[in-house]
Amino acid sequence: MVDAIVATAGGVEEDFIKCLAPTFVGSFELPGKQLREKGINRIGNLLVPNDNYCKFEDWLMPILDQMLKEQKENGVLWTPSKVIERLGLEINDPSSIYYWAAKNKIPVFSPALTDGSLGDMMYFHSFRNPGLIVDIVSDLRRLNTMAVKAVNSGMVIVGGGVIKHHICNANLMRNGADFSVFINTASEFDGSDSGARPDEAISWGKIRKDATPVKVYAEATLVFPFIVGEHL
Repeated sequence: MVDAIVATAGGVEEDFIKCLAPTFVGSFELPGKQLREKGINRIGNLLVPNDNYCKFEDWLMPILDQMLKEQKENGVLWTPSKVIERLGLEINDPSSIYYWAAKNKIPVFSPALTDGSLGDMMYFHSFRNPGLIVDIVSDLRRLNTMAVKAVNSGMVIVGGGVIKHHICNANLMRNGADFSVFINTASEFDGSDSGARPDEAISWGKIRKDATPVKVYAEATLVFPFIVGEHL
């Protein structure tokens, strides 16, 4: 059913970090100054201690070392999707989304893979053991070619931003997706890509003009499980 996933850097790294140490439920209203003094980072209403990122670094650095070795000795061309697949296999934890994606050979694309803690670790690694190259263009070609060759194409976009535009733009290469569902709370008036309605995507050719796309204005983690459950 799923041919590809597009994710943010945060959506990738936090999946692995939760396997290494717990993330806690807090509140949107907790004062940032007090959290900073206690070494706790807030992601919405989730709380991630600094120590979690230390554990992430300890886990990740040897993997990056090995990837660099394979690049130098075997000519491996690393792309964001190959990096995510490798990390999914390395985490070897059934609670990880990307473990299952790797096991089932579902590519996970992340055009902004460096925009988060994973990018921080790659930055640190570039001083510790320089030379690792991650090729974004090869992934762009791979995703767009998948769209072009698809007999039918459907998009279920949970959230917005770079992931929403990246998968929509891939469908532009085939004159638009046949089926589209957007799930987010963003409004069009703020000018963001997240807020853009499906009708705007039709004007670009990212959704076919005879399609009947749907946008669900809701908090995605609440409604997406119901949508999936209805079709299982």
